[in-house]
Amino acid sequence: MYSLQSFRQDLRGNLFGGVTAAVVALPLALAFGIASGAGPVAGLYGAIVVGFFAAVFGGTPAQISGPTGPMTVVMTAMTAGYAAEFPDQGLALAFTTVMLGGCFQILFGLARLGKYIIMVPYPVISGFMSGIGAIIILLQLGPLLGFAAGGSVVDAVRALPGQIAGPQLPTLTIGLLTLVIVVAWRGRAGRVIPSPLLGLIVATIAVEVFFPAADVARIGEIPTALPTLQPITFEAGLLQEMVVNALMLAVLGAIDSLLTSLVADNVTGTHHDSDRELIGQGIGNGLAGLLGGLPGAGATMRTVVNVRAGGSGPLSGAVHALLLLAIATGLGGFFESIPLAALAGILVKVGIDIVDWPFLRRMHRLPLFPVALMILVFALTVFVDLITAVFVGVFIKNLVTIEKLSHLQLGGVVLSDGLRDVEGLVESDRRRLAAGDGEIVLLRITGPVSYGVGRGLKQRVRQYDACRTLVVDISAATIIGVSTLIVLEELVRSALARGAAVKVIAATGAEARALEQVRLRELVGDGNCVPSLEHAL
Repeated sequence: MYSLQSFRQDLRGNLFGGVTAAVVALPLALAFGIASGAGPVAGLYGAIVVGFFAAVFGGTPAQISGPTGPMTVVMTAMTAGYAAEFPDQGLALAFTTVMLGGCFQILFGLARLGKYIIMVPYPVISGFMSGIGAIIILLQLGPLLGFAAGGSVVDAVRALPGQIAGPQLPTLTIGLLTLVIVVAWRGRAGRVIPSPLLGLIVATIAVEVFFPAADVARIGEIPTALPTLQPITFEAGLLQEMVVNALMLAVLGAIDSLLTSLVADNVTGTHHDSDRELIGQGIGNGLAGLLGGLPGAGATMRTVVNVRAGGSGPLSGAVHALLLLAIATGLGGFFESIPLAALAGILVKVGIDIVDWPFLRRMHRLPLFPVALMILVFALTVFVDLITAVFVGVFIKNLVTIEKLSHLQLGGVVLSDGLRDVEGLVESDRRRLAAGDGEIVLLRITGPVSYGVGRGLKQRVRQYDACRTLVVDISAATIIGVSTLIVLEELVRSALARGAAVKVIAATGAEARALEQVRLRELVGDGNCVPSLEHAL
């Protein structure tokens, strides 16, 4: 029975978990906001809005949501692309796209697509997550060295040699100091003071003490006001691009959130509701777009921190968002002097953590295909775009999977005249067929057969072109698709055209209805539709 003491423990755990998650989320939200080009306050508003509404309406109780690396990468590209064409409306167009992405996520949840969205092959997930990590690192190397962030990965890579040759030493020192702190500060001490927060404090003090006269870039003024409604803006020439970007945000955010939900399940021993989680994330992102916040998703690090601090329910996510709201509405002045190099150092660590190091470490022991697929998706993610990388990766993987399934399913097809290929035949059926001296051939489908089997099946049947009677037995088939029926119809027509008799064995029910779909019964005649092999012979 749930006691008052249990309630107090849960309340305390959720409050402490929410506060701890907010402390971790604050520097990341500011860093992601600056990296996106929308400003630190956009990152803060994104953490507040997505964090609150995804917690309240989502399906993963202990999950903390907010701006993440993958979503920020997409937002950065969108903001730069829209601003290049429409300088006055670029940011409004980007926030409208975020709102559309949230609407798509709600539709995904209502359509119950949650269980399908995370059915992405692991090499594809590994490739695009590692690619996102590489993008974050490459884009933050410039600010770490004391230069403005590049507009794209290609620009950042081109500018890197010159930046390395002439870095701004005070900025680089602060950035590396922060990076060392977030890498080295772990364990029990990291639970008391999260490493990103400690890095910001130390870096800010170090600038004031050691480099007071240096021109080290800071965050600057953070507006202390409630978020305001953003105008919903469309441009006819960008409509298709906006829809594609919104779908990219929706799918990427869904994958990111549901993967984090699986992590939360493992840590807490609970089971999340994927479709409800998508609806909650969609509500959060839709409102974030309307209120000028970055898009967000379930954040693995913040979720784990929340659970370890005692958070177990939606209250912890709501507390995390409300504390960030207090900062945005009155405490922002305490964070304006934070050096941008410190945020770059934190983001470099985020990028390093996103890279799938376990896969990379075992690449030399893995088969060639998954390694090649991962590298392809990685390259497309870094140098083309995320949605192309995922679609190409899934498409290639599905082609290979279909080929493998076709071979497996073809092994479940019995094709024999009683003298050859007798594996899979019971002795009585073998004797009946053998009595025909190779002129009677049985084609028996005993399991599921997909459309990929058709070609191999045709090649095997050609070996028996001299038969006088073809018996097609689909009474034990479990799945018969239209493609399979069309292949069977072609085989039957070919046998009839060369003068062979055709008998069809089909049980009543789905198989019989399937025969009617392609008029196979009409083709062979009712008299040739028999209940068993014995009747056929």
